[in-house]
Amino acid sequence: MINDDKIIKNDERAIFALRALYRQYGYSQFKMSRFEEYDLYVKNKDFLVSDEVITFTDRSGKLMALKPDVTLSIIKNTVDRQGEKQKLYYNENVYRVAKGTHSFKEIMQAGLECVGDLHSYDIAEVVLLAVKSLALINNKYVLDISHMGLIAAMLDDSGLSHDGKASAHACLHQKNAHELRDICTKEEIAPEKTDKLCALIENSGNIVAVLSSIAPLLTTEDEKTAFAEFASLCKIIEISGFSKAVRVDFSVGNDMKYYSGVVFKGYIEGIPASILSGGQYDRLLKKMGRKSNAIGFALYLDLLERMETTEESYDIDTVLIHEADADTVLLAQAAEKLSEKGSVLISSNVPEQVKWRRLMKFTDGRIETLENND
Repeated sequence: MINDDKIIKNDERAIFALRALYRQYGYSQFKMSRFEEYDLYVKNKDFLVSDEVITFTDRSGKLMALKPDVTLSIIKNTVDRQGEKQKLYYNENVYRVAKGTHSFKEIMQAGLECVGDLHSYDIAEVVLLAVKSLALINNKYVLDISHMGLIAAMLDDSGLSHDGKASAHACLHQKNAHELRDICTKEEIAPEKTDKLCALIENSGNIVAVLSSIAPLLTTEDEKTAFAEFASLCKIIEISGFSKAVRVDFSVGNDMKYYSGVVFKGYIEGIPASILSGGQYDRLLKKMGRKSNAIGFALYLDLLERMETTEESYDIDTVLIHEADADTVLLAQAAEKLSEKGSVLISSNVPEQVKWRRLMKFTDGRIETLENND
């Protein structure tokens, strides 16, 4: 049973809980090999979390790569037919430079992808599953959401040059309203259009408050269409009871070459970086010659492992030592009782290089505490 008051203590338990959640909504498991042709990744390197890839040449002379990503492989192996969609989840090892390090690492990653002829419900379902995934891991979490279609439409209406739009988008990502105003001033953008762009930075947080502030500023049909799509999604989040755990933040913006709709990042207490990232990436599929739509997210379980090492100062809750001739039945009963309160290590002597919270001794059916570090 998952303890909602603290982070899940190992990636196996996390994967088991997430797998049950995704199956509940009709997702099937996707399995892949450890490597793909390098060409798949080099053509879409901007889509990857890290563009550093471990490569090797196979016996046929093809350049292969240990997979740094699962999404690209899923797209490659799904159908592209009107009226069909595939709902897939995965837990796979990927090979890339881990966040906060400079070395390659085998990372356990979990997530899901919904690919095909998608309905607006499918988009909402994936976002809600992202929220529920965070809730399974830690009850103190938040999901920040944005909409690339709305951002793109507002940039298109701004009058900025191509380079100006790119610089403005970078300012939005950095929440730098001052520099954004400078860019607009240099390109002689009208004050009302400058204010409209800066409103994306100046408004974040509560769903209702942010949408109420942005709605009156929209003038073009593209802006209004994208806003209506985003507002509809936010309404579903509210109805589902997750509005307090979801924030609107337009600084959450991925590459506009790939992402077209909702994008989001998830955080849990105790980890400064996002542990979940996802969004609607229709443009990636078009770049790969597909007509389908797609949305998905990934959970970076390596960050949970790093949190475990920093949070836990003990390897085991209780070490119970016993004499060599201890009654096995009574010892088993004592171990079972202690295991109800945490992890237990049964040993005939005090183990070296093991940090325990409590050291206890079993003698003639009785348990006494020798050391307690609580």
